[in-house]
Amino acid sequence: MTVQLYGIPNCDTMKKARIWLDQQGVAYRFHNYKTDGIDEATLRRWVDQVGWEVLLNRAGTTFRKLDEADRQDIDANKAIRLMQAQPSLIKRPVLDRDGTLTVGFKPERYAEIF
Repeated sequence: MTVQLYGIPNCDTMKKARIWLDQQGVAYRFHNYKTDGIDEATLRRWVDQVGWEVLLNRAGTTFRKLDEADRQDIDANKAIRLMQAQPSLIKRPVLDRDGTLTVGFKPERYAEIF
């Protein structure tokens, strides 16, 4: 089983997910958006699998700080451009387990997966 966790290390939700995985003994690779970025092909694959509406974090301060024009008329292509330019706009964490994505962290959901 291959597990990759995507996110930003100082995010509280990320910290909870990483602690949960560590406590359960789940081996995973961590991909830090801030240092490693995220490529368009990966974002497109994710959008195809879960939808841009699930992936785009519209509740965070990064989204609220966007220009009004950037917050309007969002479609998949625009969402991908925004998330690639500002990875903080990607809802966290994104857990990729053998190609199956889980967006966000809930201990009960992770318990079902593992």
